[in-house]
Amino acid sequence: MELASLSANLLLISFIAYLIAMMFFGGAVKGSKSEATYKYNRWGNIAIVITIIGFISHLGYFVTRWIASKHAPVSNMFEFTTAFGMMIVGAFILLFFLYRTPSLGLFALPLAVIIIGYASMFPRELSPLIPALKSYWLTVHVITAAIGEAILAISAVAGLVFLLKSIDLTKKSKQRFWLESVMFTLILVVGFILSSSTFAVMGYEAKFTYINQKEELAQIIYNYPPLFGMNEYESLTTDKMTPIAEMPAIINGKTLTTLVWSIATGSVLYLLLRLILRRPVATLLQPFAKKANSQVMDEIGYRSVLIGFPVFTLGALIFAMIWAHEAWSRFWGWDPKEVWALITWLFYAAYLHLRLSRGWEGEKSAWLAVIGFIIIMFNLIAVNLIIAGLHSYA
Repeated sequence: MELASLSANLLLISFIAYLIAMMFFGGAVKGSKSEATYKYNRWGNIAIVITIIGFISHLGYFVTRWIASKHAPVSNMFEFTTAFGMMIVGAFILLFFLYRTPSLGLFALPLAVIIIGYASMFPRELSPLIPALKSYWLTVHVITAAIGEAILAISAVAGLVFLLKSIDLTKKSKQRFWLESVMFTLILVVGFILSSSTFAVMGYEAKFTYINQKEELAQIIYNYPPLFGMNEYESLTTDKMTPIAEMPAIINGKTLTTLVWSIATGSVLYLLLRLILRRPVATLLQPFAKKANSQVMDEIGYRSVLIGFPVFTLGALIFAMIWAHEAWSRFWGWDPKEVWALITWLFYAAYLHLRLSRGWEGEKSAWLAVIGFIIIMFNLIAVNLIIAGLHSYA
């Protein structure tokens, strides 16, 4: 238990370090005439040192939790998502030293912070592996896939910075609409964290029994007022709200309830911001992207995909198929998670094809990078949590 406590404290230290580093990167961007003068900016130098300290602490969390749990800490949503956040920071640090651009840190670290905040909403207790995950392929497949996705995430960060700099947000346009849609999506994640925290503080719990996909009786606890019930549910807490609708066994009613509450909370938060600002939310971030070098951001986005795509291919497809054959005696089974991994792979393959053969550089490439990361996050959130399948281990 002492090691588990140390692990949790190290994660908290890394989270705080990333928040502090964000502020220093903001000072570096505001204090420099251009990104070319970064190396003479003390705020930027302090920012990257704090980021590295946070990353070392985050790595310490990963190692100590691995020792405490006696397996790679990527077996559930809390573990995988915190590891994913760590790998995004690691990928950023690597690319930062190649390109020395503080704007990348100012946008990459908030993404890592949001992802870690998202992870904190899941149960974080140490638990033994279920039989299906007792394989060394868990470590090889999941960690490699997460590293690939983290590098691809940096391409989206670079693409977002490029778009914020190049798009005129003072005029109505399709580009402004879609960029604002990206901001709305990020606020929805904040809505999830806010709504989860609120009901957790309230200590809300509603217990139900239901019939799962294997036609077995199971029990589940809702931490939100239940909007959607599990298959053939029966309430064990009569003083709580009754679900509005019952879901079939393939749909997880609990996580669908969580998703709807999060969307509702995030939408209200977004509308409040728009009422207060009286302008698109993206305009708050645009000043921090104005000094970025568009050509460098385009190059970072492209190179991130060049590196991340083969790593993702290796982890999410090749290693996954080997493990699937070992565990289920087949290489491919059209499980929802497998399908979306294939969709993600096809999308980035199309990105490279369009970039190399059609000359889709600059704004087109940036949009593709952002869309690709949205697909990755949809796979992580919606496919993992709502659609029941062989990968529903959260």
